[in-house]
Amino acid sequence: MDDVTPPSDTKLTQSKQRWASERKFITDTDAPKAADRLPPGQHLVRDWPVLDLGRQPDVSLDRWRLHVRGLVARPLTLDWAAFQALPQGTRRSDIHCVTTWSRYDNDWTGVATQALLDAVEPREEARFVMLHGYDGYTTNVPLEDFARPDAMIAHSWQGQALSRPHGGPARVIIPHLYFWKSAKWISAIEFLGSDRPGFWEVNGYHMRGDPWAEQRYS
Repeated sequence: MDDVTPPSDTKLTQSKQRWASERKFITDTDAPKAADRLPPGQHLVRDWPVLDLGRQPDVSLDRWRLHVRGLVARPLTLDWAAFQALPQGTRRSDIHCVTTWSRYDNDWTGVATQALLDAVEPREEARFVMLHGYDGYTTNVPLEDFARPDAMIAHSWQGQALSRPHGGPARVIIPHLYFWKSAKWISAIEFLGSDRPGFWEVNGYHMRGDPWAEQRYS
């Protein structure tokens, strides 16, 4: 895994840190009904905006590795062939970005996180997951969110291989949380006994990030 530190002085990073301090985009509306598809404060887009920390790592398939480690019974490292040999599936879900855009009906193909959990068998004390990207990015999620039926490690979108700007060759998809939790360029999945903040969580963003509860900031 690349040992890199994501930049904290990019224009996007500075803007999002300011938004957190100002609590920008918070609507203070009543909690939405469970049937509401568009979370409060969001607007629909047809394109797929690209947001990153100023670095888009170029990871070839022959170099790509996914390390699964921490509080698991069977740590493993997958190369691309081993990743493709795991059960594959396609799921449709929506995207909700903390910068207020949402996109409906995205078709992802890849490996369900539940299949990965079956392979490594998290230990009883595992409660959280830290996701690591090849760009040095990290983000934390509760294990129960990572294990949701619609969560996956995706390598394709709308029937095509994920492009490099959108996190290819593989990224995490956890569609019921704000999309900063769906780490791009995934390189490692670490199981933890206690919660630990990742990059944006250190910079003023919520530890969980539920769009329907407007958990934008800490």
